[in-house]
Amino acid sequence: MGSALRPLLAIDGDNLAHRAFHALPSSIKDGAGNQANMVLGFANMLAFVWEAERPRTVFVGFDFIGEPTYRHELLPEYQSGRDFPPVLTAQLDRLPELVTALGFPWAKEPGYEADDFLGAAVQAEEARGGETLVLTNDRDLFQLASPRTTILRPRTGMKDLQRVGPAEVEEIYGVPPHLVPDFVALRGDPSDRIPGAKGVGPGRAAGVLRKHGSLDAALQDGGFPDQAGALRDYLRIARLQYEATIPELPDAEPDWAGGAALLGEWGLNAASKRFAERAGEA
Repeated sequence: MGSALRPLLAIDGDNLAHRAFHALPSSIKDGAGNQANMVLGFANMLAFVWEAERPRTVFVGFDFIGEPTYRHELLPEYQSGRDFPPVLTAQLDRLPELVTALGFPWAKEPGYEADDFLGAAVQAEEARGGETLVLTNDRDLFQLASPRTTILRPRTGMKDLQRVGPAEVEEIYGVPPHLVPDFVALRGDPSDRIPGAKGVGPGRAAGVLRKHGSLDAALQDGGFPDQAGALRDYLRIARLQYEATIPELPDAEPDWAGGAALLGEWGLNAASKRFAERAGEA
């Protein structure tokens, strides 16, 4: 398959990392005795998806934990209550090095979330006429679905990837992808602590948006007058920052040998052996 026909694989790094952290036992340690279940799971999942999809390259976006963004300024309780114990953040901090060792670009910067970098990558790929696969379980990223962009949602495991395009988004939410931020703002999002409009559930939210065409139009038509300011803030929170800076995304095959060397340095010898075998097969 020529690279012109191969998609970009854009990975929600933190989403995949948390999935790995909770999927593998905490008893997995590296050579120094540090917990390494996230690192091992992330490496294995990335390798599996690359082999299943054969993208032209991989790009990983990461959150910058501990640094407030404009979203927190608009809504101080945004994403409050999330627990980031040191055993989790210590492993998260190692993942960019692993991605680099595998020869792939990544982005992580104060003021932005992984979602913003993925949005910027998708926009750039669509502008060049390419297609993107976005690996995430975060429904906020459904707003990226298009004829050229498909969301890959891991379900019971990496071997069970649900493909979500525009039709699936509309079936799930009752609105097309470009209205997902409006839907989130109106209905709310408990996982991010976005309250939404009082008394508005998913059915009513979708109905309002289908009738008016957008949340802004509904507010201009006099809807939710007592909450209009807050709802506009929630909409800003739910929308991606497509201006987030991303690196160049040239075609690249995985550097399995580089990944094997780093995993070996970390004392993850079984994983290092598997990556070295991939290098020998390439």
